[in-house]
Amino acid sequence: MAETTAGLYGGEYKRRITIRDLRTAKEQGERWPMLTSYEMFTGKIFDDAGVPVLLVGDSAGNNIYAHPDTVPVTLEEMIPLARAVVRSTRRALVVCDLPFGSYQVSTEQALRTAITVMKESGVQAVKLEGGLPAVESVRRIVDAGIPVMAHVGFTPQSVNAIGGYRVQGRGAQGDELVAAAHALEEAGAFAIVLEMVTAEVTAEITKRLSIPVIGIGSGPHCDAQVLVWQDMAGMGAQATPRFVKAFGDLRGNLTAATQAFADEVVSGQFPAEEHTYH
Repeated sequence: MAETTAGLYGGEYKRRITIRDLRTAKEQGERWPMLTSYEMFTGKIFDDAGVPVLLVGDSAGNNIYAHPDTVPVTLEEMIPLARAVVRSTRRALVVCDLPFGSYQVSTEQALRTAITVMKESGVQAVKLEGGLPAVESVRRIVDAGIPVMAHVGFTPQSVNAIGGYRVQGRGAQGDELVAAAHALEEAGAFAIVLEMVTAEVTAEITKRLSIPVIGIGSGPHCDAQVLVWQDMAGMGAQATPRFVKAFGDLRGNLTAATQAFADEVVSGQFPAEEHTYH
């Protein structure tokens, strides 16, 4: 009996998706979705829906922990979130971000952090941000047997150095991003996220690399697309970037359900007889 049916998205995998499956999808020209997840409910829902890769992102900083950005997130805060997503999924490949300050000091620090995340959370891969300066850390982690997803373009952990949320890849910077993507692939990264990179540069990188290119705000030419799940589902109250599309109105639905519950409690309609034990 075959282990799968065709396709990462919606295919009936009898096991977890692997980095080899992602490479095969690239070779076959198959596009696939990726979402963030930080706990058991979304983990299970997205896994059951057939999303092949889930990212336990340090975007938890401004989507779970109420920070203004991702910089304050700690390793100790990330591991329990990743552990919950792993426990609640059976099919998706789960990737965990290495938070700011946990890998930039040295390649030794990066390797120690990656090992800690893998051992304590059970994820199948880690992700780290950075272009050429991150290459040696990626190589060191991969050489230790840990799959690494790279991330270039706009890197949220560097928001203060970049000077805000700015599109990347215009002018000479485009060549720099292409070179960085090549170097990260050669270092062993199994996939690369391009965030807020011009569509033209993204198309060039996607064409040149043999590993999957995952876009967020980088146009339609990638092998995969990722969004923060709260943005995707219409959960957030704040303004969202231009590249975000809400595919639902979860905030509106949850607000309506909350108000209906509160109204019935105040009026005495809830709990009714059918909700009462005798």
